[in-house]
Amino acid sequence: MRPAARLQSAIELVDQIILAARDGGASADQIAKRFFAERRYAGSKDRRAVRDLAWGVIRRFGKRPSTARSAFAAMADVDPELAVLFDGSDYGPAVIDPTEARSTGGELPKWIKPLFSALVDETEQASLLDRAPMDLRVNALKARREEVAAALPEAEILPALEFALRLPGGTAIDSHPAVENGQVEIQDLGSQLIVEACQAKGLGTVLDLCAGAGGKTLGLAAAMRNAGRLIATDTNRNRLDQLKPRAARAGATNVETRLLNPNTEKDMLSDLKGGCDLVLIDAPCSGSGTWRRNPETRWRLDAARLKRVIDAQAKLLDIGAEMVVRGGHLVYAVCSLIETEGKGQVAAFLQSHKGWRAVETGVSMGRADGDGVLLTPMHDGSDGFFFARLQKL
Repeated sequence: MRPAARLQSAIELVDQIILAARDGGASADQIAKRFFAERRYAGSKDRRAVRDLAWGVIRRFGKRPSTARSAFAAMADVDPELAVLFDGSDYGPAVIDPTEARSTGGELPKWIKPLFSALVDETEQASLLDRAPMDLRVNALKARREEVAAALPEAEILPALEFALRLPGGTAIDSHPAVENGQVEIQDLGSQLIVEACQAKGLGTVLDLCAGAGGKTLGLAAAMRNAGRLIATDTNRNRLDQLKPRAARAGATNVETRLLNPNTEKDMLSDLKGGCDLVLIDAPCSGSGTWRRNPETRWRLDAARLKRVIDAQAKLLDIGAEMVVRGGHLVYAVCSLIETEGKGQVAAFLQSHKGWRAVETGVSMGRADGDGVLLTPMHDGSDGFFFARLQKL
């Protein structure tokens, strides 16, 4: 493909991503996968170039553009190398009309900036869209970190955790034998630290209330060394169904899955009421801590959606609290840097649940934020997370 044709393809791809963000459709990664599958003529270099162009625009504009062309045209105004690709050739984009619309705005939505934790200053905010590395968790049920690191010479050993490795961003590892045989899982350092805060080793009954596809569930299973009972629940069947084959590959034999129906969660968990040594709530959230990996999610977030997830978080805390045995613990986590989702949510919970207290997480990284810990890309090299460890008295 000629450079101009690559740009035209990127415009078409971003238009699809804009529509999906507006209408609550598939993720940008899913759209890109389908987009390239339908264009077999594009070689690997073409696909990489098109994706780089597309994600460059997605990272540049915090407010969802009306069209991809308006976004690329705005970037072309300050990038002569991009501007010359608007050449009107057969497979390239039409020449830019000086009067046509341009996208405006910065990298972060203006309305959300005042909502960040006070720890996330403007310098920290600027790092939220940096390219992310690829972190791995070595599966203690199947391997030692040293042997996996030897098989991945480019891997960096992360000293903060016993089983963490880091590869350069964009490393192709999905088909590596260490992944296929369950020796490693792709998992951000922050997610691994949340599992560390659970202190699950030696526990009898653990509930992962919002397990999704089970990334943290598998980390808990490894920490528990397959002992005890580990129940993974979610209301999304498609995501939860992914956990069973992942658990089999990882050799996690103590995992049970349970699909919950929305609004009847307490009834469906009644057999666990007051009987869990630990409940992990990795709650749905704004996702503002993962914008460096999923930058288009900025285009899906508005005040109404933020309110919905905050309400859902409070509900999940109420549900999870009922499942914890006296003396047991609840770990609450969100991949968000918005204060009302993090320390504000925990403060409200402790205010309304008098028989609880915040305790130390046991994690050496991050900064204290209210009754919990805040991780940020700039300070900790992880995705952005807030988490807290609470004890039922």
